[in-house]
Amino acid sequence: MFTGDVDTATETETEQIVFVTEDGVPTGETGPKLASHHEHTRLHLAFSCYVLRRSDNALLITQRALHKKVWPGVWTNSVCGHPAPGETLEDAVRRRAGYELGMPSLSGLHCVLPNYRYRTPPFQGIVENEFCPVFAAWADTAPAPNPEEVGDWRWVAWPDYTKLLNDPSANVSYWAKDQFEQLKALEPFSGL
Repeated sequence: MFTGDVDTATETETEQIVFVTEDGVPTGETGPKLASHHEHTRLHLAFSCYVLRRSDNALLITQRALHKKVWPGVWTNSVCGHPAPGETLEDAVRRRAGYELGMPSLSGLHCVLPNYRYRTPPFQGIVENEFCPVFAAWADTAPAPNPEEVGDWRWVAWPDYTKLLNDPSANVSYWAKDQFEQLKALEPFSGL
């Protein structure tokens, strides 16, 4: 059960994203998260994180809540989000892991793809356009997801995750499929 103490409505309404150059350098400009995502979304800073279970290296995948405005119900990596202005990426990962997954205590958090960037096709008029470093981390406990963010979750072995991403009928996020091509050759994923 979710045990976070952040008011979902307040966080959603006040969250700011950080606009960046093509190289991921902040421009000094920010914008409201929801209003800044549209068909002409400017490049902004984000992150993705893959959480592995320490006991067996199973990967935590999550399904976005069905009532989410963007990509509802898609299966994706463990946690994604946007750093607040002035917040380090590592602090943002921990904040969102606590808020979305009820897992604020990740261990071994490190960046595996520091320069990952992607732009999605439109989804109901919204385009993601992100400079999105990708992280890996480990956890010793099961998540206690926030139902405002996560509709479902499961631990999967890396070969099963590979099969999911290659299943054309699976409802998997664009970024998870796109990141996989680079992640599969990197530690810790290449050894799984």
